[in-house]
Amino acid sequence: MESHLETVALFSLKLTYETEGSSPILRDDLVMGDYQRDVFELLVRRGDVEGIQVKVGECVGLALEAVGGVDKPLGRELRRLAGEFSNIQTITHLDAPLIALKDYLKVIQ
Repeated sequence: MESHLETVALFSLKLTYETEGSSPILRDDLVMGDYQRDVFELLVRRGDVEGIQVKVGECVGLALEAVGGVDKPLGRELRRLAGEFSNIQTITHLDAPLIALKDYLKVIQ
């Protein structure tokens, strides 16, 4: 799960900060500091669903702005997927919406 969480953050931040012709954002870049696998690993170990959702929400919020907001088709779908993820109450149920969110971000980034 931690690697999926980190990937969602990475793809979101790529949408937000990566520009054509610049160096790509990588997992060890400074912008990923608060969204690295070990940060998510700690939250998962604690069972902190709300903390995980906050971290993912921060990144997805930036990505949503990058795709033009909820008025654009990409933004509407991203908001829908993020909403499904944020409505989960237990850590054991995070996987399916997390993977759907990750897969969507991968396609649009």
